[in-house]
Amino acid sequence: MITPKRLAVTGMTAAIYAVLTIVLPMWSYGELQCRFSEALNLLIFINPVFAPGIIIGCFISNLFSPIGIPDWIFGTGATALSALFIIRYSKNLFIASLWPVLFNGLIVGAEILFFFSDPPISLVKYLFFAGTVMIGEALAVTVIGYIIFSQIMRNEKLVSILKNI
Repeated sequence: MITPKRLAVTGMTAAIYAVLTIVLPMWSYGELQCRFSEALNLLIFINPVFAPGIIIGCFISNLFSPIGIPDWIFGTGATALSALFIIRYSKNLFIASLWPVLFNGLIVGAEILFFFSDPPISLVKYLFFAGTVMIGEALAVTVIGYIIFSQIMRNEKLVSILKNI
């Protein structure tokens, strides 16, 4: 159910994600990327109510992508898949941190191959681009995000607040 409180949380989450991405554009788009905003995906592990804000924030950020419309669709789709898998298949924070790495690597890696790479298209090029995206995602989510959210998970009051939004 959409309530004013949830709408506000979605808007704030989307804004935080978008600002963190757009403020650091040299790290947020292209072959070598590390979107620090991606660490916010781990909020979804605490409470799925954050998923729409993360997805909308990703879409807003992708409006600034040099790839354009394909990134609006596929880049945002990778985030939506990550959110779904965090909600459905993550029993712990570490596993939750791996879904954005996997989906962004596979999907955004393909985008980069098709829209930034010179012909011919090859499996080796795809694996390179998927790998560079995965490394950036892993740094943002599985290293930085995991460290931050491990600390958050130890704070019972904060976790309670986040779970009851």
